[in-house]
Amino acid sequence: MDYAAARKVMVDSQVRVNDVTDRAVQAAMLAVPRERFVPADRAFAAYAEVEVEIAAGRKLMLARDLSKLLQNLDAREGETVLAVAAPYAAAVLARMGLTVTAQESDAAVFEVAGAALAEAGVQTVVAPLTQPAAGDWDIIISEGAVAARPEAWIAALKIGGRLVVVERPGAAGKAVLYVRGAAGVSRRELFDAHPDVLAELTPEPTFAL
Repeated sequence: MDYAAARKVMVDSQVRVNDVTDRAVQAAMLAVPRERFVPADRAFAAYAEVEVEIAAGRKLMLARDLSKLLQNLDAREGETVLAVAAPYAAAVLARMGLTVTAQESDAAVFEVAGAALAEAGVQTVVAPLTQPAAGDWDIIISEGAVAARPEAWIAALKIGGRLVVVERPGAAGKAVLYVRGAAGVSRRELFDAHPDVLAELTPEPTFAL
């Protein structure tokens, strides 16, 4: 399979046509080998409009959705990024010149994607997703959805830091941008999206009599 050609088709048919005009995002997605973030027997599907499983239930976000998240970040070269359950996004942002750490709760994900991340210059951390890696982050991004506002992630942002994630409390999901300011946090809804919800970020059910 000609993966370079498949990447071009993906960017042309899934990214550009969805109003993603940021040339840095386009160029990075053209360069990063998405097929290396899934097991070899699933590499053929890496550029299709499906959420291919990486390992341990973790999946690649649709290229359309990820590119729109990236465009709304207004990422700048040299900024620091924590990519939570987002190994492919981590490599794309590293290609754009940012300093990236990828965090996963299951090392099996890095058994699949670790070599590609290392080549991209991405640091890796295995820790619960509810506990963001220590740092003062300019950007936090996730390819998985959360069921509720991720307070711990927001708290890990520096002033002026941005978080992009899909919030999916039910069947429908909405990509949102949080910006942490000196006086509080702003939230802006971006577009509809429906990736799987990260189990660790799902609140325990409560019952009332």
